[in-house]
Order: sequence, then C-alpha cells, then structure tokens
Amino acid sequence: MTRRRSVAMMGILMPMLPIRAALSSVRLGILETDRVRVEPAGADLVAEFASVAGRLARNLTVEKVAEMESVRAVRAMFRAWGLDPSKYRPASEALLRRVAQGKGLTHILNAVDIVNLGSLETGWPYGGYDRDRVQPPVTLRLGSSGEKYEGIGRRVWHLDGRPVLADREGPFGSPISDSTRTQVTAETRSLAAVIYAPALSSDGAVEEALARMAERLGRWAGAEGARWEVLPAGLSSSPESDA
Repeated sequence: MTRRRSVAMMGILMPMLPIRAALSSVRLGILETDRVRVEPAGADLVAEFASVAGRLARNLTVEKVAEMESVRAVRAMFRAWGLDPSKYRPASEALLRRVAQGKGLTHILNAVDIVNLGSLETGWPYGGYDRDRVQPPVTLRLGSSGEKYEGIGRRVWHLDGRPVLADREGPFGSPISDSTRTQVTAETRSLAAVIYAPALSSDGAVEEALARMAERLGRWAGAEGARWEVLPAGLSSSPESDA
C-alpha cells in the first residue's frame, strides 16, 4: 500500500507527481512542495551539513564506505538492474567517498544541500528536481539506445541501459547523475525530490527520511505545502501514471 503524508498545508495542494517504477528492487520515496525559496545555504544549514559530514569523515575510509549496509544494498539494487556499481557509481556512494577522502562538498543552494544531506545520512541516492519543469507522467526505467542528456557539470551522459527518470520529454534524472533540464536553480519555485531506496528498506525508514527532508526544507528553504509518499516496488504513485 502506498503511504502518503502532507504537512504545512496552505490552500489547495497540487496533485502528487505521478511516477511509475518499471524497475524492480527499488522502493521510491517522493516528496513535493508547492512553494520553496531557493537561495545560497544559510549559516545554520551549512553548520548542520558540516556536523554530519564531519562525523562521517571521522569514522569512514573509502574501504569502510564500501562495507556500509546501505551502500551494499544500493550496489545490489544496481546489479539487479544489470549495472556494475563500480563503473556507474551511485550518487550517494560518490558523496560518501568524497567525505571519506576529505575532499569536502561544495555548498550550492539550500534546497540542493538539503537533498544531499539526506543522501549522506541514509546512504541512498536522492534526486532534487524543479517540479515545474517536469512533464508527467514519470517512469523509472532503463535508458534506451541513443538516449542522452546534458548532466549537471556539463558532461553529456549516454543513458543506454542506465536507470533514468523519464517524463514526456524523455530522461531527466538518475540515481547516478541528474540533467540540467530539471535541475534546481534560484528560479525554482516548486520542488520534487525522489529517494531511490533499495526494495528491502522499510516503509518507516523511507518515510522518516522524507519527513526529515520536508522539515529541513520548511526550516531552511521556506517550503510550504510539503507532502510525500512511499511507493512500493513496481507500483505507481497515482492511477494516471499507469497510462
């Protein structure tokens, strides 16, 4: 059963973004806000980020990252999709490795930092998207031959056989690296975030991660109308996405 929660409701909420998981071995967590104020991260958020990253850095090496239960579960999820996670590294593992190597993480924008913070804490890949630039319905599937997009950081990603979130215009996101088409910018006014949790993760753990992200978005990005749901593997977030 799909689990849905909403908080900070003001006025009429937009319907949840319809998402269908065409891949197995994954439990999606979906969060949306109707309003969000995207700007450089404030001092309190930077301090929270530094605290979490510092605690991880004190206890982690690159070798220990590979041994983390969450990292092992995400790697197993990638293998179930036919991918080598050492060649196509999950975004969450890439973040953890940077912290373990003492490279630090660049603060970009408050909403982006909040998404990355959750990924660091759970070890699961997260994606943050400009909700207004997504053209539903959305499907999590493997990329087709010839599909590609401009990734954040200006690298062109060839998507054949890679896990992607795709809307009516094609792929825009991935638990590896997201596209520039739907990236969160200072102009973003509504946010969609996706947690790519391994299927064996409990509903409660995914919901807790979503609730924590919603609280932080409200506190540090002025988000309003936050709502979220946990989507069991292979199910849609709304009937419309079955079309």
